[in-house]
Amino acid sequence: MNVFGVDIGGSGIKGAPVDLERGDLAEPRHKVLTPQPATPSDVAGCVAQVVEHFGWSGPVGVTFPGVVAGSTVRTAANVDKGWIDVDAAALLGERLGGLPVTVLNDADAAGVAEMTYGAGRGRTGTVIMLTFGTGIGSALFVDGRLVPNTELGHLELNGREAEKHASTRAKEDKDLSWEEWAHRVRKYLAHVEMLFSPELFIVGGGVSRKAEKFLPLINNVRAEIVPARLQNNAGIVGAAMAAVRG
Repeated sequence: MNVFGVDIGGSGIKGAPVDLERGDLAEPRHKVLTPQPATPSDVAGCVAQVVEHFGWSGPVGVTFPGVVAGSTVRTAANVDKGWIDVDAAALLGERLGGLPVTVLNDADAAGVAEMTYGAGRGRTGTVIMLTFGTGIGSALFVDGRLVPNTELGHLELNGREAEKHASTRAKEDKDLSWEEWAHRVRKYLAHVEMLFSPELFIVGGGVSRKAEKFLPLINNVRAEIVPARLQNNAGIVGAAMAAVRG
């Protein structure tokens, strides 16, 4: 069974049909740059561009980088503030010609995919998925059940939001070496571990493709730390899973 998933990020919007039996993309994903500013109208146009690239005409799941309550956006850290209080499912459904649309937090989607098909499959206890990109997204699971919209990237670390200090964008903006960035990530993980005592951290986002460059440098964290198996496709897969649940 194939269902369409779209992952809205601070820098890119990507999507593809997903084979939910395998938990993987059914076709190579299509990606466009996130418009700047990332207003609701402009982002909706980009989502439509991604979906129309495949000639898709069924249910669509879409991730959003912020808190989503029902289908309404409550926070917008790395996209335009005009998203706040927008019914994202209604907006995107209208732009997609009436296709049924389900919207959820981006890291929650990635986490659900990893818990179902990837590094968290079969794991119990407390598991935290962290996605490193323009910001830091989080998905918290207790015995396999999602606690939605945790947004742990906005925890305070060294007097500022953690994602301003330890995201992939922070690494790029400050031109940090892998060693320097790993030190920041370690401090962030230690802080999250102090608060939640997870058994497992799953590290996702595009940087998970290069896990060997920084994960071995992270020490003094008790929890097991593993890269996301679905890597940067986890959000697309999780979005498609949400579309089936409706």
